[in-house]
Amino acid sequence: MHKLVVLYCEPADPDHFRDYYVTKHLPLVKNWPGLLAWRYSFDVAATKGEAPYFAVFEGDFADAAAMATARASQHGQRLAADVANYATGGAVIIHYPVQGGTG
Repeated sequence: MHKLVVLYCEPADPDHFRDYYVTKHLPLVKNWPGLLAWRYSFDVAATKGEAPYFAVFEGDFADAAAMATARASQHGQRLAADVANYATGGAVIIHYPVQGGTG
């Protein structure tokens, strides 16, 4: 599995961010070809001090190639362009292969 994580910085208008994200952006995410699972939260907390991020999104893909294909697709380009409509504080995007383990 390959994970895509988007870390959103504090926006200029948090209420607009939340409303737009849930009502307009996430419906686009749901139809993203190649996306196996996704989750998000506005309740980002730090173990010490203030959290450096306002919100987080996680998306799971079969592998790095599937993620790259999804991001390069027309739908992926539309998703990327839509971020400017709500994420006025900017966003950090990271991705990585997921390693297994048991606890």
